[in-house]
Amino acid sequence: MARSVPYVRALSPADTRKLEGLTQIFLAEKRFEGCGGLQVTDEIRVTIATQACVLQLHRNGDCYPGLHRILVYPHTYVANNVRPQPDGTVVEWPQARLGESWTHGSIVLSWDAVLAGAADIHDGHNTVLHEFAHQLDAETGSANGAPRLPMRSMYVAWARVLGQAYQTLIDDLEHDHRTLLGEYAATNPAEFFAVATENFFERPISLARRRPALYEQLAMFYNQDPAASARRNPRGGGEGAAPSPEV
Repeated sequence: MARSVPYVRALSPADTRKLEGLTQIFLAEKRFEGCGGLQVTDEIRVTIATQACVLQLHRNGDCYPGLHRILVYPHTYVANNVRPQPDGTVVEWPQARLGESWTHGSIVLSWDAVLAGAADIHDGHNTVLHEFAHQLDAETGSANGAPRLPMRSMYVAWARVLGQAYQTLIDDLEHDHRTLLGEYAATNPAEFFAVATENFFERPISLARRRPALYEQLAMFYNQDPAASARRNPRGGGEGAAPSPEV
């Protein structure tokens, strides 16, 4: 795990043991399938499962109960985008993808993207964290940026904070301001949540400094404080060793 996923090296011994247990459960419950000629190996399974379980490290409940299989391509793959038009016609076009999360029990990943995301733990780009955040988001029945929270009363603050942060990002992009989360996070609230999750784990100090209210909501949801861990262990935590260039 530590060799394939450097993020693990920053964890405490207790968290490492817990992550090992969650990863074993994940591997026992989920089916991996190779696509495009890829032969699934233990390295592929462990690298993906470990990163997916980082999101679940201190959350209660089952580990992605709605997910049954992970499809893995060797490289970037091409899928068709379909968009209904107002006049009833349908437009289709091919699109290169690194991964995608489906609401009916599957995730698709590019192994190249998985390796790249695991290798650099402080760039804020991690396909596995992104797509599995979509899985958590979709546990309510639809991926809309409002995942299932521990208590209903928490949704008011969640909607206010993430809604404001999402609108601020759109405004910053419209005025050509540099942003921490980037343009793709402004696609819709679901993508905003997924990109924010990537940055929460990989650039936590920057996120906590730039968007403290957003960081607080994510810390509540994931029941983790990676910024504090990165400050305690800067050499192992990633961001302390290589600060974000964003201002």
